[in-house]
Amino acid sequence: MDQSNRYARLDLKEADLMAGGRHVLVAYIMKPKAGYGFLETAAHFAAESSTGTNVEVSTTDDFTRGVDALVYEIDEASGLMKIAYPVELFDHNITDGRAMICSFLTLTIGNNQGMGDVEYAKMHDFWLPPVYLNAFDGPSTTISDLWRVLGRPAVDGGFIVGTIIKPKLGLRPKPFADACYDFWLGGDFIKNDEPQGNQIFAPMRETVKLVRDAMCRAQDTTGKAKLFSFNITADDPWEMVARGEYILEVFGENARHVAFLVDGYVTGPAAITTARRRFPSQYLHYHRAGHGAVTSPQSMRGYTAFVLSKMARLQGASGIHTGTMSFGKMEGEASDKLMAFMITDDVATGPYFRQEWNGMAPTTPIISGGMNALRMPGFFKNLGHSNLIMTAGGGAFGHIDGAVAGATSLRQAEQCWKAGADPVEFAKDHREFARAFESFPGDADKIYPGWREKLMVAA
Repeated sequence: MDQSNRYARLDLKEADLMAGGRHVLVAYIMKPKAGYGFLETAAHFAAESSTGTNVEVSTTDDFTRGVDALVYEIDEASGLMKIAYPVELFDHNITDGRAMICSFLTLTIGNNQGMGDVEYAKMHDFWLPPVYLNAFDGPSTTISDLWRVLGRPAVDGGFIVGTIIKPKLGLRPKPFADACYDFWLGGDFIKNDEPQGNQIFAPMRETVKLVRDAMCRAQDTTGKAKLFSFNITADDPWEMVARGEYILEVFGENARHVAFLVDGYVTGPAAITTARRRFPSQYLHYHRAGHGAVTSPQSMRGYTAFVLSKMARLQGASGIHTGTMSFGKMEGEASDKLMAFMITDDVATGPYFRQEWNGMAPTTPIISGGMNALRMPGFFKNLGHSNLIMTAGGGAFGHIDGAVAGATSLRQAEQCWKAGADPVEFAKDHREFARAFESFPGDADKIYPGWREKLMVAA
């Protein structure tokens, strides 16, 4: 059934829709199945996403037609389909009137992902009008709060040197805490990896106490504050709250040094909102484990990593993993820096829309996945700043001289970029950075050909 006469309005102008401020605009790349027309399928997609059914129903009235989702732009050659969703369609809390990401996703990638006439459809960008944007929580804490704990300026406080304790699973509480202490002698921030929690061989209650002790010892030894991001992810919101409250009780006077990590993709928006609202004073660390199932460029359904990050800011994530923009081991590309700008700036341009955030607090890019000191000067050059958290696991613990030297090499890599220095020349006067070349020779050969001769290192 062709519904384009009702659910398509190609005469509508995007600028007018934005000026009206009553529609959420969404850009997809869509392909109909063989035998179906592009506009016909796009209209069916909009109908399924809003007020439509596969037959005419007697309960439809004039008001219902006024909140139809409308296809307003198509480009069959590129697969582009843009749909305007009236803000009235989206669900709000009965307790406080706030907006919900679950409602946003239910409409924009709900049943339409399984329609019989759609080969694939993937969300690449969206735009929210102020009336809807302002109904989301947004972050309650930011990287500025971490900079304050570290004794840095609250603006442009710079690079936070972080790691993930490796191996990601298999360490008992004491070896885990000992590894934390070693890294903290040179670095700032440690995070749980996504599966670390309350394993039988590493009970959370015991691990938390030992990590607290390690933090106190490291702070006494170095005279500098340290940070840890604890995984409180759970299916049950009450379990998340119990974990968070226990951690804060144990850390006591060092509670401000603790972030809470939530695996936001696999546990969903309810988990992020639980942490954001129950613990508004803690830095909320959104780990996106599993997101590649829908965000990978190889996946033609769901949404992109850019969309995921943009939604994370709306939900209130203080920081989210944004990938390494092709400079690490994870899938990505240098242009992913648009993702970093979208979650940090008050006005930013995405693939299809320019979003104004109306003063909503920023979300920190958290960089991890195969990074080490050798890859970082190019990464910072591509991004243009170093106001972020980097968690290098192998990049720290894989350093030939150990975790302290690994952490120091990461800090020196930022110094190299800031100085605009040639990394190989910079290495001659910075031992830990120089030893990173020997620690990661494969990367050194690829990124800095001829480094052995210049640094007088034998093959």
